[in-house]
Amino acid sequence: MANAPVQRMSKLMAKTLRDDPADAEVLSHKLLVRAGYVRRTAAGLWSWLPLGKKVLGNIERIVREEMDAIGAQEVQLPALLPREPYEATGRWEEYGPELFRLQDRKGGDYLLGPTHEEIFTLLVKDQASSYKDLPVILYQIQNKYRDEARPRAGILRGREFLMKDSYSFDVADEGLAESYALHRAAYQRIFERLGLDYRICAATAGAMGGSKSEEFLAPAEAGEDTFADCPNCDFAANTEAITYALTPVDATEAPAAEDIPTPDTPTIETLAAHLGVPASATLKNLLVKVDGEIVAVGVPGDREVDLDKVEAHFAPAAVELVTAEDFVGRPDLVRGYVGPQGLGEKVKYIADPRVAPGTAWITGANKEHTHAKNVVAGRDFEVDAYVDVVVVREGDPCPKCGTGLKLDRAIEIGHIFQLGRKYADALKLDVLGQNGKPARVTMGSYGIGVSRAVAALAEQHADDKGLIWSKEVAPADVHVVAAGKAVQTELALEVSDKLAAAGVRVLVDDRAGVSPGVKFTDAELIGVPQILVAGRRSAEGVVELKDRRTGEREEVTVEEALTRLSR
Repeated sequence: MANAPVQRMSKLMAKTLRDDPADAEVLSHKLLVRAGYVRRTAAGLWSWLPLGKKVLGNIERIVREEMDAIGAQEVQLPALLPREPYEATGRWEEYGPELFRLQDRKGGDYLLGPTHEEIFTLLVKDQASSYKDLPVILYQIQNKYRDEARPRAGILRGREFLMKDSYSFDVADEGLAESYALHRAAYQRIFERLGLDYRICAATAGAMGGSKSEEFLAPAEAGEDTFADCPNCDFAANTEAITYALTPVDATEAPAAEDIPTPDTPTIETLAAHLGVPASATLKNLLVKVDGEIVAVGVPGDREVDLDKVEAHFAPAAVELVTAEDFVGRPDLVRGYVGPQGLGEKVKYIADPRVAPGTAWITGANKEHTHAKNVVAGRDFEVDAYVDVVVVREGDPCPKCGTGLKLDRAIEIGHIFQLGRKYADALKLDVLGQNGKPARVTMGSYGIGVSRAVAALAEQHADDKGLIWSKEVAPADVHVVAAGKAVQTELALEVSDKLAAAGVRVLVDDRAGVSPGVKFTDAELIGVPQILVAGRRSAEGVVELKDRRTGEREEVTVEEALTRLSR
């Protein structure tokens, strides 16, 4: 085993902090800064200090090993990219303000890569000419850039972040399915090796496009994603991806719709109270503008509209809420009393599947201080498109088995997509097929947030004393602490050298003038799996060995400590 160098804390470019950073909101932000792993450079921009860089490097190593194991080939593409490929696929505009756009001295348009589908497509177009050149999987580990409006949560949501992105290229759809399955299994191995608790959840494709899409989510309070987990079956999905079947009901016996006076009831709450009915009996109609055109969104009155889902449905069109000015000159739109039965062809109407054909509602009558009851979907109004647009709630039925769903917060650590031919069509990626004719290539895209995984691990593996790394990702295998006296420091350095000679990665706290209490506190804060203390019995050749994960500690001889830690 190779001789590993000893990292002395007296020489280490990292200072631990006793107090949490003033701007820190989440656990990983607090601990990674306090333990000397990262430092803030600017909003959403972070510098990785030596300990942090080692953790980051260990995660990269694991990712590389598992990607190489499925036959993927590593490349390195530029982060500064030309406008033209992204314009060809429509993403120059689709990405909106999140895209870092810049010009060179000659006025040429460029961007900082948020993701590299276009560039990988062009690379394969240049290198592959025949079906014999495929399938191929290419990947890179590279910094990505997104101009987040509100960078937050430390390295969890930054404007520059490290990502592994890989891309598969196949001639047939069956090949894409195989490449997707290879990545799915590789991701499971990667996250298991990292020691992350994770869920595989159905997801939406978003700006990436394509068909099948799954997210790998690490449950954590700091997560920005909400996912639903069924306690009875294997269903799990990001709440944005949950869909329900449309179930029409028989409305042949439903009475005719009629207007009812409802003075001063412009909200669902005031309407339900006035009529003495539950909010679920009412139909809420939210007005939005899609590229400037007004669209009505219908949901049961007791549910909230998930605007992210509305935006996903209309993407890449811009969606915004209407304002008071939008009602001016529109007598067909009565603010607070809008009903779908009076919208006509001027306003497109989309509705949640709960507003199924045959369901009857109390809703606006399109007149001041007036609502209508017995308004039946499919009889009194038509729905242009059914879209799952409500905010999913705890206890909503599982789409697969009907059991009440449980909701949890999570951090997205990976995402895999079956892109299909979206990018190949836009950039005309063809190879010569087996039949001698051009064949359009089909693609997959697969991402892992490498720097984000560091934060996810910190969120899931910590206690009130600090971080707790697994051996695979820790910056060292053992943290040797010299309690302070000369004999203790001498023994600590001697043990460290012997461990290093056996291939063990060692961090030794040899700092002079630092109290034993501070050293012990720092060791627990930094979170190396094993802590070896050269303390009061150093002169006898006895040290204390502590497992950072379990808290168990025992006194052992130096020889026994060397034997255990060198395994």
